[in-house]
Parts: sequence; structure tokens; C-alpha cells
Amino acid sequence: QVQVQESGGGLVQAGDSLRLSCAASGPSFSAIYMAWFRQRPGEEREFVSAINDKGTSTFYRGSGDGRIIISRGNSENTVFLQMNRLKPKDTAVYYCAATADVKRPVTTADAYAYWGRGTQVTVSS
Repeated sequence: QVQVQESGGGLVQAGDSLRLSCAASGPSFSAIYMAWFRQRPGEEREFVSAINDKGTSTFYRGSGDGRIIISRGNSENTVFLQMNRLKPKDTAVYYCAATADVKRPVTTADAYAYWGRGTQVTVSS
């Protein structure tokens, strides 16, 4: 079976940076798309960013504010999310997701069959 695990969350001050990491593993699994979603307190899960296997196609929520950068790792089935100039509103549980095919838009949660359990990011003011 495929397992997904995130890491890198923590408690930071507003204006600080964090780099989240994620790795998916499983027999014969190749994640052609990996993505990050987040769930802020009292809100539903929302899309943050996605990237294809070659790292040549990226998506960001809205038009992007320039504070986050998604990248694919050199190792297969790995992805990173660099977050700079963090704000209190960025406080959320961040989830990593992966898929071996593209049947739904990659900016939607139902495109991904495999999910991590999340990593907490807390930004204090």
C-alpha cells in the first residue's frame, strides 16, 4: 500500500519561514502529481499548491502571493513546500497528497488517492 508522510511543521513567529517536506512510498508507486492542502481552524480543507513529476508544471491557490514555492525532490515521490514571510492566517494543518494518475483537476482534493496525516503549522503574531 502507499503511505504518505509530511514533516517540517512547527511554531514560528510572523515573518519567519518554514520548509515542509513530504514523501510517498509504496511498491511500484510513482506520483505523477503531488500537492499540498491545508485546513485552518474552523474552516474546511483548501488547496495550496500542486506540482507534476518533472517539476515543470506548478499550481498555486488563486494567482499566488509569492510567499510559497513548491518543488519536487530529487528522490522519487518527494515534494517540498517553502513558505516565507508567514502570517498568522497561515496557521493550519498542512496535508500532503499524491496521485499516480490524472482523472480530476489537480487543484481539487478528489484528484488524490493518497494522503498524509498532516503537519501542524502555527504562526504567532
